[in-house]
Amino acid sequence: PLYSDIIRNKLESNNILVYEVILPDGEEYKTMEMILEIIDTAMDAKLDRKSTMIALGGGVVGDMTGFAAAIYQRGIKFIQVPTTVMAMVDSAVGGKTAVNHPKGKNMIGAFYQPEAVIIDTKTLETLPDREFRSGLAEVIKYGLIKDSEFFHWLEENMDDILNRKTDILSIVFRRSCENKAIIVNADEKETGIRATLNLGHTFGHAIETGFGYGVWLHGEAVGAGIAMAAEMSYQLGWIDQDLLTRIITLIKKCDLPSTLVNPYALYEVGVDNYRMKLKELTKDKFIDLMSMDKKVANGKLNLVLLKGSLGNCIITD
Repeated sequence: PLYSDIIRNKLESNNILVYEVILPDGEEYKTMEMILEIIDTAMDAKLDRKSTMIALGGGVVGDMTGFAAAIYQRGIKFIQVPTTVMAMVDSAVGGKTAVNHPKGKNMIGAFYQPEAVIIDTKTLETLPDREFRSGLAEVIKYGLIKDSEFFHWLEENMDDILNRKTDILSIVFRRSCENKAIIVNADEKETGIRATLNLGHTFGHAIETGFGYGVWLHGEAVGAGIAMAAEMSYQLGWIDQDLLTRIITLIKKCDLPSTLVNPYALYEVGVDNYRMKLKELTKDKFIDLMSMDKKVANGKLNLVLLKGSLGNCIITD
């Protein structure tokens, strides 16, 4: 890990004992086995209820560390120190923690709030372009579900965002966190309005599960999922062609997929393997995977779709 020594040295200089667990990166490793590895280390170190876990890394590390903290001795403190765009604008904020199940993404978890979220944008200097762009799907989401002014701003400033201009990125992170905080404060346990944060996620989670965890990055799947949700909203007559075009254009400008064709994933697994996975992901299979999503209630799949002018959405029932 690139920044662990910095944090370790700072803590140890203040006479704080530090125990380290290095977790592998990728959704395919977000499992109960990895949680047990964290718990084993905590028990070997004899951590108690006054101990604190620190999640240093991206969304996967944050999700697993938060869940381990939630269940260890029925809950100890933890701190999020996100180092990716995805984590900074979304996963580190709001208290959702979870691991995946072979049949569904994030199906084992808890709502558990961190004591603090500490963001240092300098960590993004070492973030690969694919990871950086992946996180922008969540940023676009805020403009679509709530903040039309922010969406306009993203359209005008996306070039500077992709060039990682510091002053522009500070606006992205502040505005994204403000939007999420307002929604989470109103509905922490996702019984109502917080579900709007799942725009594109039901489609996206089906993509991730269908292709196999780790083939698509989470943000890539969310980007394609947002495009699918926008297309469905258009087909229902809920948004106009102009808004649909603007959404797809912005997603593509971030170099995110807007369909099930993902060049990055294809390169990772090879053309033949990708084609096989795509062929296996039939319409019935895709719907079945969506039915395993957490947004299903009383046997009905609830989707977040766009309706009306930019910045408005609904939860279907």
